[in-house]
Amino acid sequence: MLNIGILGCGRIGQVHARSLNHVDGARVAAVADAFPEAANALAEKTGASVMSADEIIASDGIDAIVIGTPTDTHFDLIQAGAKAGKAIFCEKPVDMSADRIRQCIETVEAHGVMFLTGFNRRFDPGFAGIQARIAAGDVGNVELVTILSRDPSPPPVSYIKSSGGLFRDMMIHDFDMARFLLGEEVVQVYATGSALVDPAIGEAGDVDTAVAVLTTASGKICQISNSRRATYGYDQRVEVHGARGLLRAENMRENNVEIATEQGFRSAPTQNFFLERYANAYVAEMKHFVECVASGTAPSPSIRDGLAAQMIADAAAQSLETGAPVRLG
Repeated sequence: MLNIGILGCGRIGQVHARSLNHVDGARVAAVADAFPEAANALAEKTGASVMSADEIIASDGIDAIVIGTPTDTHFDLIQAGAKAGKAIFCEKPVDMSADRIRQCIETVEAHGVMFLTGFNRRFDPGFAGIQARIAAGDVGNVELVTILSRDPSPPPVSYIKSSGGLFRDMMIHDFDMARFLLGEEVVQVYATGSALVDPAIGEAGDVDTAVAVLTTASGKICQISNSRRATYGYDQRVEVHGARGLLRAENMRENNVEIATEQGFRSAPTQNFFLERYANAYVAEMKHFVECVASGTAPSPSIRDGLAAQMIADAAAQSLETGAPVRLG
């Protein structure tokens, strides 16, 4: 039985704890949070012990840690966890600074610990199915990837101010998905954006509506569309156009019932938010992590994938500021 410590008992920590309930061979053994009431509540649900983060990392009885704390705490926890020999699952982004991620890579690799970056969308059945069909050659050489990702409503401006911006907070998932589906590294990024949903987001120095175009060395293109507002629900779609055909993953709806009347065709709304939309992906992600730790297999996406996505996000932010494409590498 793999004993796992959850660092951070907020929304995402609770998601990972619930996911572990569906994974054989692992259990939540300990939890930690800066707010005792949050830790106590999750401990009561899981039967885990309440400990400090330092105690969890130092404990010989804990095999792996799940880092779901605020991003500005990730660096120190990764450094300590790696030096203690713990397998590490870390939510995205690994850090807001690419240089600090590189320091984490050095420590993780020096101590030979496993590290999974929490890009859960790679484990979505639809998106993973597309990548598998690409790998099987079903549509031939990939030429154009289109990713649409739109939230029902923006987060509070207080969150926006500390999030690192739309590219590093929201679109970073899509940057990882682009690499996942393109099968090549991105060499150029062009991005543009506006604050159209809430003027306060613009006043906070961020955008809420953005588009990015990514290009690989061989000329493959990915276009990404993000918005902090979608009046019709949580919008998550991917399309891959190849030399021999098209692959597409549509939105997940609350149900698959469709009604047709003289007014036309109507179907159920999309699932409300990421907790519902990616519930299966979170379980599959955690199952992958546990299986890798148990078998000694390197997990994917790795910490280096976390760095690659961060570098694209940094380039997108730079492109937005300068109005010009930014080269990577």
